[in-house]
Amino acid sequence: MATKSLKAREKDLANTNKQLDILNGSLFESGELPFFRDKLSASGQGVLRPRSLEILQINVGYMCNQVCEHCHVDAGPDREEIMTRETMEECLEVIRTTGAHTLDLTGGAPEMNPNFRWFVEKAAEAGIRDFIVRSNLTIIRANKKYYDLPEFFAKHGVHVVSSLPHYTRGKTDKQRGDGVFDKSIKALQELNKVGYGIPGSSLQLDLVYNPSGAFLPGDQNALERDFKKALKEDFGIEFNSLFTITNLPIARFLDYLIASENYEEYMTALVDAYNPEAVSNVMCTNTISVSWDGWLYDCDFNQMLGLKVNNSVQHIRDFQENLLNNREIVISQHCYGCTAGAGSSCQGAVT
Repeated sequence: MATKSLKAREKDLANTNKQLDILNGSLFESGELPFFRDKLSASGQGVLRPRSLEILQINVGYMCNQVCEHCHVDAGPDREEIMTRETMEECLEVIRTTGAHTLDLTGGAPEMNPNFRWFVEKAAEAGIRDFIVRSNLTIIRANKKYYDLPEFFAKHGVHVVSSLPHYTRGKTDKQRGDGVFDKSIKALQELNKVGYGIPGSSLQLDLVYNPSGAFLPGDQNALERDFKKALKEDFGIEFNSLFTITNLPIARFLDYLIASENYEEYMTALVDAYNPEAVSNVMCTNTISVSWDGWLYDCDFNQMLGLKVNNSVQHIRDFQENLLNNREIVISQHCYGCTAGAGSSCQGAVT
């Protein structure tokens, strides 16, 4: 288990151009596998364009208290990219005026941004219908200053979406580090105490599962049943829904695929599992992703590859929804991850 990000280790794959070179490389250049754009065309999908904007996803910083082996953000304690209050103010202006009904805060560990609580308070006042914070759970137990996060989230009606790789200690700690499972369980119990995930409560608690290796996630409904049964019986924990997310070949997961000599096999599996029915519901069709420094992307994954929106509007300060709604979505071979099998988005399977 690495203890530093790819960037801190000065690895080649910390460079987004290097990642794109691999994703556009020999497997696809040779014709062994079709480029994603050609797969879209062959299945009658054509150019990807957005529907109306529903979700504004804001990455408030890459700093994190964990260094997970699959992380497409390459987040960690050594990452210093943090959204400033000035950029948050620009985001708030868009939140007040956009047609988006969902605000999705992510990281890193978003709670580590020093202006996180201020931003949540101001954003909650804007009256967003669904206000999501994506938490790695362990941050709630990482330091005493975070112990009251469950109460803070409840006060502002935050929808908590929490990462938990598995309902067993071994598989979770393998992916996220020793001790992560026990801290995650404690955090979930604390969230349950204030009403999160409890039947009849308005406080929404969802879990996110992504595979620990080079394979696609199983059936979302079946996994949700397994998670609910195990967590309830073993720890008395309750939650609302489970989202399954496919690991995309980006950053640390791409590094893992190459180091374990699974890259070609994994990309082939993604291409073979391509599902044209998933295309119309992928996250880039109803989402705008905002980076810590205010740049705009079609999705969180494009953000991590440095692929800005193909539009005259590229920064939150210049936000114009009508112009962004007419853009062509930027794609590359990593997009196979969102269209494989039942599809994948930040809200889980899409078909």
